[in-house]
Amino acid sequence: MIRLKEENRLVWSSYGKTHIGGVRKINQDAFADLPEKSLWVVADGMGGHKDGAIASNEIVNAFKRFEPENSIGATAKKIRQQLDKVNASLIEQAALTGDNEIIGSTVVILYADQTRCVVLWSGDSRLYLFRRGDLKQLTRDHNSESVLLDQGFSAEEIKDHPYAQVLTHAIGGESEAYLDAQIQEVRHQDIFLLCSDGLNKEVSDDEIESIIAQMPCRQAVDSLMELSLLRGGRDNITIILVQALRE
Repeated sequence: MIRLKEENRLVWSSYGKTHIGGVRKINQDAFADLPEKSLWVVADGMGGHKDGAIASNEIVNAFKRFEPENSIGATAKKIRQQLDKVNASLIEQAALTGDNEIIGSTVVILYADQTRCVVLWSGDSRLYLFRRGDLKQLTRDHNSESVLLDQGFSAEEIKDHPYAQVLTHAIGGESEAYLDAQIQEVRHQDIFLLCSDGLNKEVSDDEIESIIAQMPCRQAVDSLMELSLLRGGRDNITIILVQALRE
């Protein structure tokens, strides 16, 4: 077993908030900020579908009760299993309505240990890494925009495409949960951003990068939320910033 020197141990701090936005009548976003478990979750109930808030809250509540395993690999497997259970539950609830509605939600989850982290996601909620002044999106949106880009459409052409933001995957949206996963090394001063698409609809990646670079995480979350609302807040907005620092 490798023992980390005490001065090289990482400690995690985080801050998150959610807002209904300036247009919607209900907040279908939900989040879990669980630094004591090194676990963070953002879920965005599917707008236009019945009971999106039920779906996002069922995901988040499942992880508030979640207990990590002894290794990052075993924990990632357990996260997948938990999302499979929620997926089955949401499909069962939708079937009981008898009107072919979907009860679904996107999700992005970050789990970290001392040297690595794993991100799992379904849908278009995002996770970014801010490292040494640069912001990089680690997730890839599960929507038609990504498919169109792969097919050769330009970003400018996609901007006006009527179906670009249609989700291709979400928890509760398919008989079997579709998840992507990525393992990332963790370094001192790394900052991870989890968000629903209510943030990136209003604020560009360059603007997000600039705000995170200029201020502490709590203040950055507040500033990002304020800017999103000033721009109209067309969707619910959820933001979590997570920072790793040497003890």
